[in-house]
Amino acid sequence: MRQAKVLYKNEEAGLLTQLDNGTFVFRYHDAWFNATDKPPISLTLPKNQQEYQSEYLFPFFYNMLPEGTNKQIVCHAMRIDKEDHFGLLLTTASYDTIGAVRIIKENS
Repeated sequence: MRQAKVLYKNEEAGLLTQLDNGTFVFRYHDAWFNATDKPPISLTLPKNQQEYQSEYLFPFFYNMLPEGTNKQIVCHAMRIDKEDHFGLLLTTASYDTIGAVRIIKENS
């Protein structure tokens, strides 16, 4: 199991988990979910439910990944399998992202 903190404008909004069977879970933190002034991190992950499950990396997070030559360079330099989307997300989405969401590896 691998986990990552999901930050929205540098505040922890939730937790993204890849389970041992390869499926994914995104869960809003209780405080974020219950706060009326906190927005959803994405239109595809609205705050009308607190936990989402998927067999694949959620499209919102997948769209944060580099593509083409940039993906090849990062995968080669960081020794990441090109099919390890979660590992690639952890490596590339912690600092320089487009938008308000960043992904930080959970220290466990």
